[in-house]
Amino acid sequence: MSPDEYCHQKTVQSGSSFYYSFLFLPQERRRAITALYAFCREVDDTVDDCTDQSVARIKLAWWRTEVSKMYEGTPAHPVMQALQPHLAVYKLEQQHLLAIVDGMEMDLDQSRYLDYPALQRYCWHVASVVGILSASIFGVTNPRTLEYAEKLGLAFQLTNIIRDVGEDARKGRIYLPINELQQFGVTAADLLNARHSDKFEALMRFQVARAYKMYDEAMALLPKEDRRAQRPGLMMAAIYRTVLDEIERDNYQVLNQRISLTPIRKLWLAWKTYVRS
Repeated sequence: MSPDEYCHQKTVQSGSSFYYSFLFLPQERRRAITALYAFCREVDDTVDDCTDQSVARIKLAWWRTEVSKMYEGTPAHPVMQALQPHLAVYKLEQQHLLAIVDGMEMDLDQSRYLDYPALQRYCWHVASVVGILSASIFGVTNPRTLEYAEKLGLAFQLTNIIRDVGEDARKGRIYLPINELQQFGVTAADLLNARHSDKFEALMRFQVARAYKMYDEAMALLPKEDRRAQRPGLMMAAIYRTVLDEIERDNYQVLNQRISLTPIRKLWLAWKTYVRS
């Protein structure tokens, strides 16, 4: 199996919505973004699949070394071998890839966030930086496009947090800021025990409204001249905003289930956005 085939398999197996936006890219850009996504999946799985935190830290340290070796031209892992040819072409910065690893390690260091600025810092590492790297691969002529991508990454991560509230709580992680839980009178025990209430609905209504606002702010930053190049991000935004729509329509029932879209609906949304953009 070649490095590119390994990355493709990793992406398909993840079942991520990102896969549907990759389908519309030219071959070289598709290979680059698939390798980047496979890298993100590998380091994320290091934390999620490892029950021993000390082992997870050792593995993340190994990934940091692999990033350095990739920029030196001597990577060992197939994901890094697949990504290495695209570094100079798309101006992918080493500090951004290392920031992603740092973000994954944050999940080992803390499972709660005091306030929204603290949560934003986490989101920047695990999502906004990915947005910047992805936008660079899609094509950038105006620096404001990277600001758009950074904001869009935040919107995506906020959507993930909203969608996975119950699932994350059962893993011992609560990403909703502590001061906002207190503001709406919702406790960590309410989330862990899946206690749906009027207070919880009010909390989630607030979270969803903020996520929508991030999408709107991101779109306002996207320069017209880069809009066509950035269509994969716009496809993802269409899919993720639809997930938010479904969460609202389902009265924020995210404590006992993970609301998602069918593959055919994701593909339809991606194609429709591609045609209109």
